[in-house]
Amino acid sequence: MTPLFDLPPHPQVPVVGMDATFPVRRIFCVGRNYAAHAAEMGHEVDREAPFYFTKTPSATVLTSATIPYPPGTSDYHHEMELVVAIGAPAFRIARDDAMSVVFGYACGLDMTRRDLQQEGKDKRRPWDLGKDFENSAVIAPITPAAGFAVGNQAIAMTVNGASRQTATLDELIWSIPEIISHLSGYYHLQPGDLIYTGTPAGVGAVVAGDHIHGTIAGLTPIDLTIGQPE
Repeated sequence: MTPLFDLPPHPQVPVVGMDATFPVRRIFCVGRNYAAHAAEMGHEVDREAPFYFTKTPSATVLTSATIPYPPGTSDYHHEMELVVAIGAPAFRIARDDAMSVVFGYACGLDMTRRDLQQEGKDKRRPWDLGKDFENSAVIAPITPAAGFAVGNQAIAMTVNGASRQTATLDELIWSIPEIISHLSGYYHLQPGDLIYTGTPAGVGAVVAGDHIHGTIAGLTPIDLTIGQPE
């Protein structure tokens, strides 16, 4: 049978030191994975298990882009994050083995329509309108795992040069091995999957004309400019 139309190819993320690119298969995001961020959002830290939401691959946008201020919101927020790129299959993988399936790491931004997310929470509805939309998963080039080991590296973000978010990666409530092991109990993780691991405190609104610059020591920085609404 012949398809009615062609679908766009999967987004491709550059890899540091390689000509090959990393095709994005799925995007998982960990919620409330820094205690200070959970507190600023008015929530207790859930230490029973991590929880997740997802974004479609079409939400991917590469660093240094200028994107339009998204429709349907008046409270558009930045969330700076460490992204883990999966490079091998994993299903019900043990925590001690979880790092073996990591291809690499990148700086990422989980852009959020906060007012729509809050409306979903208030009405006990899904967060999709607040989290999964075009240009909401920003990512910098991926550094292969051989060139980066997660420790106490600083994670920081500025808007127009003013500091907004600062923390260290060892403040993550759920570690990378714990996240991968737990998530693989519910999904067959595959090469091409990305995991946005959560944001530190300091999230806030951006407007048209703002420039975001995010860093994690040892990884390629991320930049994003907010354009005018469509």
